[in-house]
Amino acid sequence: MTRIYLDNAATSWPKPESVYRSVDNYQRQVGVAAGRSSYQDAIEAGRLVDRARRAVAQLLGINEPSRVVFTLNGTDSLNMAILGTLRPGDHVVTSVVEHNSVLRPLRHLEKDVRIEVSRIDCDGSGIIDPDDVRRAIKPQTRLVVLTHVSNVTGAIQPVAEVGAITRDLQVTFLLDAAQSVGHLSLDAGRLNVDLLAAPGHKGMLGPLGTGVLLVAPGLENQVKPLRYGGTGTQSEIDRQPDSLPEKLESGNLNVPGIAGVGEGAAYVNHCGIDTIRQHEMQLTERLLHGLAAIDGVSVQGPADAARQVGVVSFTVDGYDSQEIATTLDAAYSIQIRAGLHCAPGMHRRLGTAGSGGTARISIGPFTTDDQIDSVLAAVTEISSATHDLGGLKSNE
Repeated sequence: MTRIYLDNAATSWPKPESVYRSVDNYQRQVGVAAGRSSYQDAIEAGRLVDRARRAVAQLLGINEPSRVVFTLNGTDSLNMAILGTLRPGDHVVTSVVEHNSVLRPLRHLEKDVRIEVSRIDCDGSGIIDPDDVRRAIKPQTRLVVLTHVSNVTGAIQPVAEVGAITRDLQVTFLLDAAQSVGHLSLDAGRLNVDLLAAPGHKGMLGPLGTGVLLVAPGLENQVKPLRYGGTGTQSEIDRQPDSLPEKLESGNLNVPGIAGVGEGAAYVNHCGIDTIRQHEMQLTERLLHGLAAIDGVSVQGPADAARQVGVVSFTVDGYDSQEIATTLDAAYSIQIRAGLHCAPGMHRRLGTAGSGGTARISIGPFTTDDQIDSVLAAVTEISSATHDLGGLKSNE
């Protein structure tokens, strides 16, 4: 049975052929560190990193590639921004929608460093109100950190409106773009984003173990490094360089991973983000329409392809979400994710936390109509089995 992969919100798969080729070519033909030597292959490794930086910068709508910092993953990017920016006594505004990659660093700082955190609510679709952000900001607010897109409901947050507020009030705005880069058109300057964190292995179509942190002009002096060490530059001094990206890129870079991210970002740039968005919207509409027609299925979130990306969470009466995912995998070779998706506050708000969360289908640029139809047929059979048992399963 052919594998149907619909867990792109966790990591994208498959990757473009150019990504596979770039990683393999680096490992077989280059294989050396970037920025550490001046022989030909070391220079080529540096070129691969520079090329990737330029491709990512283009994807994020900026013209200064040096402001793209390569990290270990999206979580590392968020930790670098949060832990590197906040100081004792600072106040932070965030939301209940956030991923644990935001919630846990903030809880650590709240407990051990004595910062204050305000967590604003969202509506039943998982969308925040920008006015709630404005009302939560205080004189001591240093940072507003929000996700661009919910990894549970796919809901697109009003980040442009939030960015206008933070710019007006001179508060730093950190955007978690884990679910939006590569799926939505992004212009960090237009959105008034000061810091943007994202993994390389999701919408940028790169390998696992890669991430980026975008630092806006003037912010490089506010973000302290989490790691100190060799950068291949200014080796005559024993303090960390002040310039980007070296300030935040200590140690050897993951050149094979970065080469893959560069090719993935270049692929998205070449295809055009609007083309990818239209493709994923059409599939999301097909999925939402089909799920709405199945008895016993409830969709969480906007249920509107124009207000969300291709991330769709649902429940089936009588089934735990893990049962749905396991059945889809075992009986139909359909791979999705189930549970709380590392976003417990979002599930508490939706009322799904106590029942084990939701089943989540997430679409990517290589998802097809036939794959969506296959998952709809499978969910229909699963739901019908409950009804055929006369509700027995839901009463177990």
